[in-house]
Amino acid sequence: MNWDLPNPFVIDLEVLPEDIDGLGHANNAVYVTWLERCAWQHSAFLGLDIDRYHQLDRAMAVLRHEIDYLASAYLGQRLQVATWIVQSDQRLKMDRCFQLVRPEDGVTLLRARTTFVCIELSSGRPKRMPPEFIEGYGVALLAPTA
Repeated sequence: MNWDLPNPFVIDLEVLPEDIDGLGHANNAVYVTWLERCAWQHSAFLGLDIDRYHQLDRAMAVLRHEIDYLASAYLGQRLQVATWIVQSDQRLKMDRCFQLVRPEDGVTLLRARTTFVCIELSSGRPKRMPPEFIEGYGVALLAPTA
């Protein structure tokens, strides 16, 4: 696959009947659900699943989505979503990039960037990342390119 960045974390998807809107293609809100699914699976892979979030009383909550919808997905198509952690201040904020691709023809359907902020679950307020977040997400942080 021709990914935008090296070493992606990738999940496979299939466009289901409930994903289709009145225009006959996957609804744009479903794309956001796919991004969330990919981010959660990547976090779990890094040892930071929802149970760990609750143990630490911290979470990475979405602050901003930037999404470019480039092409449509249709019923029954198999897709792949890739994610990368591209930036982290290792205090409060972290950015992920995403790319949604249709493997049968290599077309990129979407590119997105999401900014997350670390919050304390018990209060909902921004709080510094615990060491477990800095270490866990840090191993996946892309090195800056020269």
